[in-house]
This record gives sequence, structure tokens and C-alpha cells, in this order.
Amino acid sequence: MSLYDIPLHTLTGENTSLTEYKGKALLVVNVASRCGATPQYSGLERIQQQYAERGFTVLGVPCNQFGGQEPGTAEEIATFCSTTYGVSFPLLEKADVNGPDRSPLFAELTQAADAEGQAGDVRWNFEKFLVSPAGEVVARFRTPVDPESPEVVTAIESTLPN
Repeated sequence: MSLYDIPLHTLTGENTSLTEYKGKALLVVNVASRCGATPQYSGLERIQQQYAERGFTVLGVPCNQFGGQEPGTAEEIATFCSTTYGVSFPLLEKADVNGPDRSPLFAELTQAADAEGQAGDVRWNFEKFLVSPAGEVVARFRTPVDPESPEVVTAIESTLPN
């Protein structure tokens, strides 16, 4: 299944899919508002601003599977992200990234291996999956990797369509 064929919902519940981003580089990130890694929202927003005009977007997917660190409603999540971190990138509805109710998007994304060659389950909030403009997962970065780190920035820059 192509990533573009997976039906998704925005944070506000509207139908969408990654087809909207076809031809762009995407950084898909499972996010949470009450996590030690939550400050990564700042870096994600900065790279969104830096590369948006070159065919790039961050796509956040709230997830409450790790320590209950994303308990809020869609409205609470949206308010937190915009008021605390100035998030302008799109957010999808809250989803499971592991287990029997894993979203189809993460069923595909988690087949990609990280820098150590490990694929499979997401280990914690703020794992990052870089998707090429052709819809292929080209890199996976675990939670400790800062979104503005050289390895992420280099991967984004090499994946940008223009």
C-alpha cells in the first residue's frame, strides 16, 4: 500500500490523506504535549519555517501510548501546540503508533529502519520519519535525535524537491 492511499483525519476530524503532500518531503512525527521531549516542538516548527517554501512540511500525529503523555482532546492539543510552541504545521488526529490498533500510516512507517538498522515499533514520543516527495520512507530518527541535528537537517535537505 502506498502512503498516499491511506485514509487519514486531521486533528479536527476532517478526511485527508498524504496525497495532499505528494511531491513534498514530509517529516512525520508522533507527538505528545506532556513528554520530556515535548520541547522538540520548537525545533520542528523552526525546520517547518526554514524549509516550507522548498517543498517540505512537518506532520504531527498526537499519540497517547507512551505514559499517557497526550491525554488532551483535539481542541486542547491544538491550543497547546499553537500557544506554547507556535506550531503552524499540520496535525493529524490522535492515533496509536503500536499494537493491535496501530494506525495504517504507522504500520507502513514502522517498516523503515533507523540508523542502527532497527525497524518495528515506535519506542517513544517524537520519533521522526522522513518521507520523500515520491512517498518513500527514506530515514527514521529515534526520539533522542533532535529535529535540528545535522543528521536530520542533512537528510531533509537531500530529500527536498526544490
